[in-house]
Amino acid sequence: MNSPAPLSLDELLAHVRSGGRRVTVAKRTVARVLLATTGHARADDVISEVRALAPDVSASTVYRILDEFEDLGLVVHAHLGSGAAVYHLAGPVHGHLVCNVCHATTEVPSAVFDALAQELQREYGFTLDRHHVALSGVCAACAKSPMA
Repeated sequence: MNSPAPLSLDELLAHVRSGGRRVTVAKRTVARVLLATTGHARADDVISEVRALAPDVSASTVYRILDEFEDLGLVVHAHLGSGAAVYHLAGPVHGHLVCNVCHATTEVPSAVFDALAQELQREYGFTLDRHHVALSGVCAACAKSPMA
């Protein structure tokens, strides 16, 4: 289970150090971008923002830092449909509802999936990774639309 997201850049970087990792300019920049991002961000979006602040940081470096931050429990990635994985700072465990019509993503509390997780464990011996739950369907607004 991942830890709650740090509240500040200093706290996030302290967590990196406490994990026995060095804090580099690239890591500091990725951390700043993630802290400034609301919601979910594709790696390409993070790379663009990082390179605007630190042009010498390569895309592969950003990917490695995202992986390192995920290993440290600072970042979580999710697959929301057929697009690229998205990243967000770790926090309360939640799942996602993705609209097939407007592509809006709604975060839902992990508890919404309690019964499903219990059923999967009981019937299949399967442990649900709640950070990566993404259910597709049609949101309420699109369901009400005459075009839906």
